[in-house]
Parts: sequence; C-alpha cells; structure tokens
Amino acid sequence: MWTAPLSGRIGRRVSTVGSALGALAVLSVGLAPGAAADDVQSQQWYLSAMRADEMWKVSTGEGVKVAVIDSGVNPDTPSLQGQVLVDEVPKTVAYHPTEDYDGHGTSMAELIAGTGAGGGLKGLAPGAEIVPYRIAFGDLKDETEIENAPIPAEAIRAAADTDAKIISMSFGNPYFDPDEEAAIKYAQSKGKLMFASVGNEAETKNFIGYPAAYKYVVGVAASDESGKVGEFSEHGNYVDLAAPGLDVPIWCDATFRSYCDGEGTSMATAIASASAALIWSAHPDWTANQVLGSLIDTAGRDWPENKPSIYLGYGLVRPRMVLADSDINPGPADTDPLSYQNGTGITGASPSASASTSSQPPKSTSGGQTSAAGPSSESSGNTMLWSALGAAAAVAVIGGAGYAVLRSRRSS
Repeated sequence: MWTAPLSGRIGRRVSTVGSALGALAVLSVGLAPGAAADDVQSQQWYLSAMRADEMWKVSTGEGVKVAVIDSGVNPDTPSLQGQVLVDEVPKTVAYHPTEDYDGHGTSMAELIAGTGAGGGLKGLAPGAEIVPYRIAFGDLKDETEIENAPIPAEAIRAAADTDAKIISMSFGNPYFDPDEEAAIKYAQSKGKLMFASVGNEAETKNFIGYPAAYKYVVGVAASDESGKVGEFSEHGNYVDLAAPGLDVPIWCDATFRSYCDGEGTSMATAIASASAALIWSAHPDWTANQVLGSLIDTAGRDWPENKPSIYLGYGLVRPRMVLADSDINPGPADTDPLSYQNGTGITGASPSASASTSSQPPKSTSGGQTSAAGPSSESSGNTMLWSALGAAAAVAVIGGAGYAVLRSRRSS
C-alpha cells in the first residue's frame, strides 16, 4: 500500500496521495485474479529461488517479533493463526488492529510470518511473530475511524517501546513529516531495524518517498526473478536494498477469499523484513546495525559496495548468504551501515532520467544499475541470482551477482 496515511486528527488530517484502494492498484500494477488459497504456495517463486527450505534448517525467524504498521492484520486466516500477537499492541494505539480494511496488512504479515497452513501464503520467516498496528489511510471516510486510528508517527513510537526488533512499513507518501522523522529517530535509539517501501510511481512522478527516505530507515525497491528492478519501483539515493516484488501473490481484498497476483515495493519490504528476521533469529546477540550490515555486505550486485545503485541500492537481499557462513563478520555493533547515504542528503531521479524501461541506466549514471546482474551479464539465463548453491558455495560467491535462481517459472 503505497499511499499517504492521514497525518493528524480531524481538522488537521490531510489525504495526500489519494485513496488506499487507488494506491493498492498502483502497488499491484493491476491486481490479476489469481490463486485460490489451496495452490498459492506454488506461485511463491522466490521461496524456491532463495532456497527457503535450506534456510529454514538454520533459522525460521523464531524468537523475533516484527511490528507490521499497515491497514491492520487479520489473525484468523489459516496461515496467520497463532502468529499474531494482538495483546502486545500498546493500548494507546490499539484501535481495531485485527480489522484489516483492505487485505493489504494481512498480506504483508503472511509474506513475513505465514505458516502456510490451509494452503495459504508461506512466509519467508514462518517462525517469526507479528505485532499489528492499524493506521488510517486516505480512503477512510468514517469520522470515528479517522479520529481513533493512530497516525504513523504514533504507531512507530509505540512499536519502538515494545520488544519487537523489526518495524515493517509497506506504505509511504512524498511528504516530509517532522513528527514522523522524530519517531523514526526514537525507534532507532531503541535499537529497532526499520524497513519501508520506496514507492511505485517511477513511471510517472518518481517522488522521494517517506518514511523510506528518512535516516535509519532501509528503503526497499522491488525486483523480479531475474534481479531487474520493477519499472514502477521508484529510484533515488534513498533506495538501500531490493527484494522480490513482482509476481508475488497477496490477498485480493478484505474478504480473504482468494489471492491475486501483485507487484509492488510493499511486498519487497515485507520480504526484506522477513530476511532480517531470519538473520536476527540465528544471531540474537547482534544489533540492528549488524543485521543490516550483514544484509548489505552479502547483497547481490555487480557494482562497488561503496557506490550503491539508485535503482537497487546495495543489491538484492540474500539472507542465505549470511546463514550459510557461521563465521561471518557482521561488522561493528554501533556503526550505522547506512552512514554513507545518511550523510549525503536525499535526492531522487526525475522520470526523464529513469532507465526503468530499458535494460540499463544512462551511461553517465554512477551506481545506477537496474539489474543486479550488471551490464555484462545475461539476466535471463543467469543461474546465480537469488541465493547460493550450497553452504560452501555460499561463502565463495559473496559479492557476486545475486541469488541462485531455480528457473522454473510458475504458471499464471
């Protein structure tokens, strides 16, 4: 859901980007009617591509709580039963957190921690647990809903005061909010690792998106099975990592009857959050900086780490690369891995400068690769894009082109 949450109480709330339903359409680039719940897992291509079965032998995300700030989370879908910690939502912001008004938040929760029960979505970190926060978006018309649903800054602060390690924010808007920025800084001071979607309007506006563009937030772009950035995925120097965000099934709507084929940086954000949960569960003594640092160091890319791409940031998330190396050095506990970008100021790229409709960015764009395979790689046949082939190979290919893709495309 890349839309604008309402920014204040009645009288000072401002809807900035349009309705949440309209934003969901942008997120999905057209939701296509898809799988019934009994076969949706066959469409989760990225689970096999990232070798999830092998990662789950090391870590399932157990012991890690993820705060999902979104449209609410329905805890009664088969895949989420027992996974949602409703009682841990602070009472100050606990306005109907289990009433998901369009299915978006529930989808993000399932992508992170779904068990797959009943044939539902299988989360990348099925051992993790979800703490739901329901915030108000622009499509809400009921004044009671608008008055009582917390705004993002309130939800972020509330989540910061819990023992949730990760805050996943699959929403955004193009407006800087000092209250929201202050809440982000507060959460960072509490040791939280925050992920947010960079936005889905690269083909039109390519706004700088918040909260992804705030310091200490990991801005996540959407990539496809070949490692190429989605044409809709917004770009700029606030893009930090990329994760699967095309052909990812999500709930069609709040009836929770069927899944649809979706595309968006929202899904990529959920999968990046789940990747961090896997790593933090395996290394519970690490700090947020070390978890993020390990994701950055092992990200799939064919460009220098000190020159992040404006399309894919430091590259494609590869949690298996971290889990496969028991001796991996996560870096210093108190050093911000995003200090380079945090210190340069936030810039975006105008649509006219975008390379999102071509295979490569303009030659003059430093660090602007649109594909993790790099200019000399053939992405369509690349077999080293989403994870490593084995424990030994995992260490050997760190810094290479990405993940090892199982090239069995799902049927639509």
